[in-house]
Formats: sequence, C-alpha cells, structure tokens
Amino acid sequence: MIPDHLFDEGINNSLLRNDMKHVHLNRIVYSKTQKDYERDQRNLLSSQDGDTCEIHDQFYRDHKLLLVLFRALAVMPITRSRPGTITFSWKSRATTYAIFFYIVTTIIVLVVGYERLMILRSIKKFDDYIYSILFVAFLVPHFWIPFVGWGVAHQVAIYKTNWGKFQVRYYRVTGENLKFPNLKTSIVIISVGCLLLAVCFLLSLCALLDGFLLRHTTAYYHIITMINMNCALWYINCKGIKIASQSLSNCFSRDVSIECTASLISSYRFLWLNLSELLQSLGNAYARTYSTYCLFMFFNITIAVYGALSEIVDHGFRFSFKEMGLIVDAAYCSTLLFIFADCSHKSTLKVAAGVQDCLLSIDVLSVDRPTQKEVTILFYLHTT
Repeated sequence: MIPDHLFDEGINNSLLRNDMKHVHLNRIVYSKTQKDYERDQRNLLSSQDGDTCEIHDQFYRDHKLLLVLFRALAVMPITRSRPGTITFSWKSRATTYAIFFYIVTTIIVLVVGYERLMILRSIKKFDDYIYSILFVAFLVPHFWIPFVGWGVAHQVAIYKTNWGKFQVRYYRVTGENLKFPNLKTSIVIISVGCLLLAVCFLLSLCALLDGFLLRHTTAYYHIITMINMNCALWYINCKGIKIASQSLSNCFSRDVSIECTASLISSYRFLWLNLSELLQSLGNAYARTYSTYCLFMFFNITIAVYGALSEIVDHGFRFSFKEMGLIVDAAYCSTLLFIFADCSHKSTLKVAAGVQDCLLSIDVLSVDRPTQKEVTILFYLHTT
C-alpha cells in the first residue's frame, strides 16, 4: 500500500505544478473557483485517520455480513477493533472463540472420520468405495483452517483496512464516494444460499445413501459451508475491485473531458497505482487459502470423474443415484473452480482496460508537454 505521506506528496506536487503553470501564463492563482475550494477541503482529509476511513468505507459496510459468518465459522477471527481499522490478535475474543469452536468441531470430525474410515475398509464394491473416499476427503479442509485461516489473518486484516484508505483517497481525487450498487443485497442472497445449499446437500445424501447416517452430517455442515463461502468471498472481493476500477475509469473520463492537465492525470495515476496495489494485496493475503482450495477442488474433480466414467464404461449409463452423484460432485467442484478463476481473470483485466480506453481517446497533440508525459507514463503503467 502506498504510504499516506508519499500519496500526499504526489498529489501536492501535482497541484503545485498546476499552480506554477498558471503563474507562468500570468494568470491569477488566488482567484479560485468553487470546485477549487472543494478540492482544497478534500485534500485536508487523511487516509490515516480512522474516523475519516469509517465514514467513507462503504465496502466494509456492504460485506460485513461475510466477515461475521467467517468469524462464526472460526475461519477468519478478524475484528473491527477501532474506527477504520481491522485487526487480528491471538488474544482477542474472536480468536478465543475460534480456538474453542475448532476444538469442539475437531472432536466431531475425528469421531465421524474414524467411522468413515472403518466403513471405507469394509467396502468391496467399487462405486461405494469411491463415494467413501470422497466423504473422507471432504473432512480434510477442516484441518487446514489454522494454516489457511488463522495463519493469514494478519495479512487479510491489512488488506481489509487498506480498502478504507483507498476509498478516502478515491474521494479526495474524484470528489465523490465510491459506491457498490446492489453488493450488499448480493452478499445476503449468496450467504443464505451457501448455508441452505450445504444443509440441503447433506440431508439429501443422508436420505439417499446407505451408510451415511444423520449424525455423520454434523461433521460436514461447517466444512461444506466454508467451501461455499470461500468461493463467495473471492467473488465479492473481485467484484469490489471491478466496481472500483469501473468507477475510477468513469470519473477519469469525466474529468479529462473537462480539463486535461498534467496535475489531473498525475493524481489519477497515483490512485490507479493504489488500486493495483490493492489487487496485489488481495492475492498476497489469500494466496495460501486459495492454493489449497484449488488443490482440493482438483482432487475431488479427478476422483469423481474417474469414478463416474468407470461406472459408465463397466455398466453403461444407468441414471443411478451413485452415478449422478459423482457427476454432480464433479460439476459442483468444477463450477466453484471456474468462478474462482473467472473472477480473478476479469478483475485483472478490468483494472487496466478502462483507463487504456480513456488514454487512447486523448489527443496528445492538443495538450502541453507535461500532460503528454503524464499520459505516456500512465499508459505505460497499464500495459506492462
């Protein structure tokens, strides 16, 4: 994240250079318009001030439900410790709850896992054996929680806090708050859907599969929900980046059409760099989480597809529940993996695409040399 003093220095140097241009052209610098006064007032804001970040941090308010659910599942015990700041501490109440919840669920998972292993050892039929392997495999993500959740909680807290700082800087440069239309509604629908999907999926397996007892489902509820919620979390984070990028592109196009100056382009250049760093910090914060997530999905897809094709080759396509179950499992994991990859790809492209279109529309022959230089620098940053 660009330090606040470097961001302020870059913005102030751009404004000073613009004022010196007016002096060079024998214009009166102190005859400011209402827009200039509003800009000066915005430049007094600091992204290091927690209360200021709290006012402008719309992204946190919109996706707060996701953070609460992850805290309830003991996956990510981060908290809003003070205005504008999200932190992680091993001594916090959220972490204490996470450890207690994890110990209780670990006991349940170990008991059910032992029973599933005993069933696996006694099975002779191939299709039942494949199903038993998948049921044991779906218990494995529980043991990753300390590694992929608590182990990266500090980096995730920094990433979430940087969102508030970015939105303050966005307001300073563009003059308007960053908004996320329908994001909160989408999160509520997705969160409820993830919970219902996990419950319905496990209850249907309990009713249709022999040997999968109702008490066995208690070990899977939080795991299946966590798998669904991880995909939802990545989708929401990527969607936030895309919305911020699109909004920034629109504001940049609007302001450049009014006044295409070196100081304006320089200000937006710092903001684009800030957004690019935010996208990079997203990847760094969740790299451990989603690398194991992808490995788990690939393993399940491979086993499910192998089992389904083996049954079809040996016995033909009989539309049996076990065959359809393996196909559904492969499709389910493939869909989650596709959503993860597609969101990552589109977010990366969106950060660069909007500003490139706007820069290509600028007639560089009609602007002064400093502006041409800023256009060249900004275009180079978004093509490398």
